Amino acid sequence: MKHFKLILLVLILPLPLHAAPEAELWEYWRKDNSNNTAQINHQIWQQWLDRYVARDESGVNRVSYSKVTMADRQRLQEYINTLGTLPIRSYNAAEQKAYWINLYNALTVNLILAHYPVTSITEIDISPGLFSNGPWGKKLITIEDQPLSLDDIEHRILRPIWMDPRLHYTLNCASIGCPDLHQTAFTALNSEQLLDDNARRFINHPRGVRFENRKLIVSKIYSWFQTDFGSSEKAVIKHLQQYSKAKLRSKLEGLSTIDRYEYNWKLNELKIITP
Repeated sequence: MKHFKLILLVLILPLPLHAAPEAELWEYWRKDNSNNTAQINHQIWQQWLDRYVARDESGVNRVSYSKVTMADRQRLQEYINTLGTLPIRSYNAAEQKAYWINLYNALTVNLILAHYPVTSITEIDISPGLFSNGPWGKKLITIEDQPLSLDDIEHRILRPIWMDPRLHYTLNCASIGCPDLHQTAFTALNSEQLLDDNARRFINHPRGVRFENRKLIVSKIYSWFQTDFGSSEKAVIKHLQQYSKAKLRSKLEGLSTIDRYEYNWKLNELKIITP
């Protein structure tokens, strides 16, 4: 009876919103063709971003989900469908990196639109498995005959293949606490600049890094993915200094521990207030 009560207690305890999976390479996707100079067209995605993404007064990029027309929903789906038909392993690595970033973000936006209105992406609880949360484990697209989820794209393709911590500033989870959905579509030519741009923006914004009463408070992404930013909190702080402005960099100097981690899962929606 005691064992039964213990099991029941475990089952009714609230589960974490999104325990980050480890980076685990899906070997199939490692292939690329460095001799292929073909470029993938992301113009439809760029037009969508131009129309519906804007920066609010607090400096956070938000999305006008409620304003998206049925025609633009269809165009977004067509863009995703087109990406799904590409033999992506035949492209060079730079094209692939931009492709996966744009696909991840477009799929996330598409998910929100499909379930709108919601107040948080965590309400879209469609991942398979009894102890799964949110939409990240759901297979959303098939590419080269391989069904893929958002978790697959992030943790089995992008993170293990490119091993670039700046990806965490680029893959958007439709939340206020998440780094911005960039207003520019990624391409092989602009990816490095945009990755740096997003890193600087997030780290120098209060939702990324701030001090309160001399205590260092940072986003939970630095806890969830600490191994990508370094082996310790001291290493994370060193990473933060790399992209921080002079005043913040000075405050971080000499620190080796983080006092608190925070994250806001509220939807990154831009609401138009009419008089």
